[in-house]
Amino acid sequence: MSYLEYNVKTVPSGIRKILYVNWPLAILLAAVASVGFLMLNSVSGGRPEIWAEPQMERFAFGMAAMLVIGFIPIWFWRSISALAYLGSLALLLAVEFFGSIGMGAQRWIELGPLRLQPSELMKIALVMLLAAYYDWLDIKRVSRPLWVLLPAALILVPTALVLKQPDLGTAILLMAGGGIVMFLAGVSLWYFGTVIALVVALVFGVFESRGTDWQLIEDYQFRRIDTFLDPSTDPLGAGYNITQAHIALGSGGWAGKGYMQGTQSRLNFLPEKHTDFIFTTLAEEFGFVGAMSLLVLYLLILGFCIASAAANRDRFSSLLIYGLSGTFFLFFMVNMGMVTGLMPVVGVPLPLVSYGGTAMIILLCAFGLIQSAHIHRPR
Repeated sequence: MSYLEYNVKTVPSGIRKILYVNWPLAILLAAVASVGFLMLNSVSGGRPEIWAEPQMERFAFGMAAMLVIGFIPIWFWRSISALAYLGSLALLLAVEFFGSIGMGAQRWIELGPLRLQPSELMKIALVMLLAAYYDWLDIKRVSRPLWVLLPAALILVPTALVLKQPDLGTAILLMAGGGIVMFLAGVSLWYFGTVIALVVALVFGVFESRGTDWQLIEDYQFRRIDTFLDPSTDPLGAGYNITQAHIALGSGGWAGKGYMQGTQSRLNFLPEKHTDFIFTTLAEEFGFVGAMSLLVLYLLILGFCIASAAANRDRFSSLLIYGLSGTFFLFFMVNMGMVTGLMPVVGVPLPLVSYGGTAMIILLCAFGLIQSAHIHRPR
């Protein structure tokens, strides 16, 4: 034990937890959120009370929740992982019967003054339960078919419910997040190869089902695919969003037009400028340098998470951090790929930057779990 470690262990446990917090990670989260505050102020035309101030309030609440969750021992979160999953699943089922409808989808449930999107909770609860499952399971059984079927079912049930809402983007994130945990737990690559083959067959089936009685996805989702393949086929309709996004991205150049000088957002050419397409506003106003700076901040967050997971000798904690940070990576990767035309538009917000209540607070709660695993790791 080093002299520094000895001195840390001699202070009261409450103060010690504060010292053990992954402060660089917390600072990076605040830096990314600050970028979001600036961009929300910009897209509102310099009126922070519309989007920026509510976002600041939610972020402050979320950061407080992150620290509270982080100070709670990791064994507690392991013990309630099944309860968290079942509660999230119950809320997803409640959406089917009592959910409120917005923008053509039934994804939210009203709990008094709170408007909750249960699929956001499920992203976290699923990773928690899978991490607890593989922490409990003997490593020799990880790839046996019987022990692979259970986690597969745990992933597919909520995914099917989310697809029914419909919310293709969140369904993809659920499957990918669960797959990350299974892969890192040591499940044989043969299973993943089989899944990839089934996905290819499913994609083929989706295209074959178009216009039939057994059509597998909604018409608007087919339009998104068409737009992804060739936005110019309907530049004023389904291809309008991505066409305007490309104009905003290209017009920013190397250093951008300047803060609050982006014409695409200021003149309202860019739809959903405060949510899914906020990255294009950043690229237009701050150019390639600004866009890459945000990407570097995201990668630094990911790097600190991976380093924490790699140094953690507790299997549950390690898998939990890997799974949650992998889900975070998918968030910003899918959004950036979506608005740049590299991926179809699936309605995934840019984490900590896009305007939103449930997504931001639950994401910060997820980082609270990462902090808990970091603070209470074996030393």
